[in-house]
Amino acid sequence: MERYIGTYQTFQTVSRKEAADLIGADNLIGDRYTIECTIEDGIQKAWLVNRFQKRIGFFEPAYSRSLSILKAQGMGLTALLSFVAFTDHPEPGYYWGEVAVIAYGPAYRDAMEPFIVGLSKEMAKGRRPRVNLETKGVDQIIQSQGSWLPTDTVPYPAKKKGTALVKTHRSITERLVEESRKGNKGCYLLSWAFLLAVVAAIIFGLKSCGVF
Repeated sequence: MERYIGTYQTFQTVSRKEAADLIGADNLIGDRYTIECTIEDGIQKAWLVNRFQKRIGFFEPAYSRSLSILKAQGMGLTALLSFVAFTDHPEPGYYWGEVAVIAYGPAYRDAMEPFIVGLSKEMAKGRRPRVNLETKGVDQIIQSQGSWLPTDTVPYPAKKKGTALVKTHRSITERLVEESRKGNKGCYLLSWAFLLAVVAAIIFGLKSCGVF
């Protein structure tokens, strides 16, 4: 059994409903997803399921089949949201994204879990650590009990006409929302204060321009 497999992989959304969830506060850059492998109409489909138990996207059949095999072999599977994008063609356009998919042997869970947490924090900042690691890199994860992180990064996809990256990191508001979810009441109040300040600034600006 493999010790570790890591890769960045694109995914699709089913409809605009899932896309709306994807660009909202329930799906933040760096968020962790479980992978649910299914067979639908005879076709392998691996779903990304967020922490609120919602399916937010799926992988193409060939990669879905690879994931189902790894899962059947007992490998641990998880994914971390790297970015969300929008492509305007064909009309009316569609949302999609990319995740870092990590698979690891169950014997290495104690080292891999803190490693994955570290990757999540880096992605939240807008960094894309290289996850396709060679033997030396995997050794370093295990020997450091997950405290080691790769310093090499992977660039975002090249810009293409009609495609825009919608989310690549956590905004200040999203960071505050996340802290409030962890039970930090101060951040909860601060997040509301920040939002009210933004609204007040918009109203002041419109009033200054004579809109009302």
